[in-house]
Amino acid sequence: MAGSHHIVSVFLNESDRWERKLLHVEILRFLQKSGCAGGTVLRGLAGFTAGAKGLTLPSAGSRGKLPVVLQFIDAPEKVTEVLPTLQKMAGKRLITVQPIEVVGPHI
Repeated sequence: MAGSHHIVSVFLNESDRWERKLLHVEILRFLQKSGCAGGTVLRGLAGFTAGAKGLTLPSAGSRGKLPVVLQFIDAPEKVTEVLPTLQKMAGKRLITVQPIEVVGPHI
């Protein structure tokens, strides 16, 4: 996997849904079925968005509203292939794509 790749980050809330299922889980399933190298979901401790009136902090009332970031790294061609479906699934959520240099492992 060493070489030039792209890292894709999708900024979601843990309660976001796709066809009544958890969006981040459904995106991971889509990426796996599409032959991507791998993916990870990171759960945030707190967050806010441009339209929010305040911060989302961990509490009994914030259950399901905390931020999650789904990330995957793959070849630019694979990112280009999966991006249209990813955009459809994520709707208005933020998606970023950045070029990166992977230094290992060498396989």
